[in-house]
Amino acid sequence: MDFFKYHGTGNDFILIDNRDGSVLLSEEIISELCHRRFGIGADGLILLNPSKEFDFDMRYFNADGKEGTMCGNGGRCITAFARHLGLISKECTFNSIDGIHQAIILKEAKDTTYISLQMQNVSQHKLIDENIFMDTGSPHYVIFSDNVSQLDVINKGRSLRYNNKFDPDGTNVNFVEIRDNGIFVRTYERGVEDETLSCGTGVTASALAYGIEKGINKGSVEIKTRGGRLKVKFERKGNNFTNIWLEGPAQRVFKGKIKEGKSEVKS
Repeated sequence: MDFFKYHGTGNDFILIDNRDGSVLLSEEIISELCHRRFGIGADGLILLNPSKEFDFDMRYFNADGKEGTMCGNGGRCITAFARHLGLISKECTFNSIDGIHQAIILKEAKDTTYISLQMQNVSQHKLIDENIFMDTGSPHYVIFSDNVSQLDVINKGRSLRYNNKFDPDGTNVNFVEIRDNGIFVRTYERGVEDETLSCGTGVTASALAYGIEKGINKGSVEIKTRGGRLKVKFERKGNNFTNIWLEGPAQRVFKGKIKEGKSEVKS
C-alpha cells in the first residue's frame, strides 16, 4: 500500500489514497505507523476517501490512532495531495468530520502548494479562568502570555488538556504572544499528547481570540509558529465569526510503501 508524507508548517501527516475503499486500519496500526521511533513518524494519518457529493472525503486520525476532529493543516495537505493525484485543478470542496470545506490553491512551487482553506463559522466562545475557549473544528483554549518561546508548553499544556473544566473530551491548548506584526503561537495538541510545530485549528482559534482582544471586525492576522508562518482572515459581528480562511503551505516530503506492518521509503 502506497503512502505519501506531507507537512503543513511542520505539522506532519501520512496520507493514503483510499478512493477504492480498500484501506482498513486499526487504531493500533495507525499509532504504530505514526510512531517516530518505530514507524513512519507523523502527527496524524489522513485517508482520502471517495465522496458522491464532493471532490473527496477527509478522514483524520490522531497519532494515538483514534479518529480526530478537524485538522486545519491536514485540510491543506489533503488538498495538495488531491492536486498531486489529479483529482482537482485550482479549487475543491470536501467533507470532513466538522462539515464541508472549500479550498483554493493560491500557487505551486516544486513540492510545495500554497492553499487557502475555508474553516467553519464560529458562533460562540466562552471565558474559562479569563481565557477564551472556542471550537474551530476542534476545541481550543487560548492563553495570551508574554515570552511564549520560553514557556514549558508540554507540561503546562498537559495539565490543562486533562483539566476537568474541559470534560469529557479535553481540549487543545494554545499559548499566544502578541507581537508588533501579528501573533506567535505554540500549541499542545490532544491526541498527539505533545506540542506540535503548528496546529491549523489552533492558530485559527488564536487569531479569532486576538480579534476579540483587539476589537477587530474584519481583518487578516499574521501568525508565526515554530514550523512556519500562516495567515487567518475573518469577518466578525459580535460573537459571530464568518468567512474564516486559513492560508499557508502544504509540502510533499516523500512517498513510501507499507508492507505487512512495516514501511519502506520508495522515493
